[in-house]
Amino acid sequence: MKTYLFDFDGTLVDSMPAFIAGVLKELDKNNCEYNNDVIKIITPLGLAGTADYFIKTFGLDVSKKELVSNFKNNMANEYFYHIPAKRNVIKVLKQLKDSGASLNVLTASPHVTLDACLKRLQMFNLFDNVWSCDDFSTTEANPEIYKRASEKLNVNVKDVLFLDDNLNANITAKTAGMQVCGVFDESSADYVDQMKAECDFYVYDFEQLLEIE
Repeated sequence: MKTYLFDFDGTLVDSMPAFIAGVLKELDKNNCEYNNDVIKIITPLGLAGTADYFIKTFGLDVSKKELVSNFKNNMANEYFYHIPAKRNVIKVLKQLKDSGASLNVLTASPHVTLDACLKRLQMFNLFDNVWSCDDFSTTEANPEIYKRASEKLNVNVKDVLFLDDNLNANITAKTAGMQVCGVFDESSADYVDQMKAECDFYVYDFEQLLEIE
C-alpha cells in the first residue's frame, strides 16, 4: 500500500478512555441511561454529531454549541498533556514514510485537540494531511467523506487503505470503495469478530501493517 488514511482516536493514540469519559460525562450529569452500544454509534460522529445524537436521543435540554464546548473542556487536558501514542505506532509510521508511502489522518476529533496531541507526540509532521471531519462538514458515518478525501489525495478511492478501530466507520469506508483495516482497541474489543468479517485486514499491533501489501 502507498496511500494510508488513519483514524486518530483509538487507532494512532490511546485516547478512547478520555474521549468516552469526556462525552459520557454529559449523559451522567443529566442522569441519562445508556448501554455500551452508544460508543460504537457516536465514535464516527465527531463532537458536533455526538451532540446532535445526544440531544435527539436523550432529550438533553442544552444547546448543541454548549454541549460541544462541554465535551472539549472535559477532555482537553488529557489530549494536551497525557494521551500516549499506541504501541509501535510512531516507529511503523516512520518506516512507512521512509518507504515513500503517503500518510494521512481523517478523524472525528476537532483540530484543537487533534493537532495539539499529534504535535506533542512529534507525529504531526509525519502526515501529508491531517483532517478533521469538521474540514468536510460531515462525519465518518457518511460515505462521501471518504470519496472526497480520495479526491483531495488525487488517488482512486480503491487505492486507499483506511484504518480505524471503530466497526461502523470501517463499514462506511468500505461502502465508499476503500480498502479497510480494522485496528484493535480495548474500547472495541467486543466487536473484533465482526470487524474481521467486515474488513479486508485486521491488526492487533501496528507492526502487522508492514506485512500488508
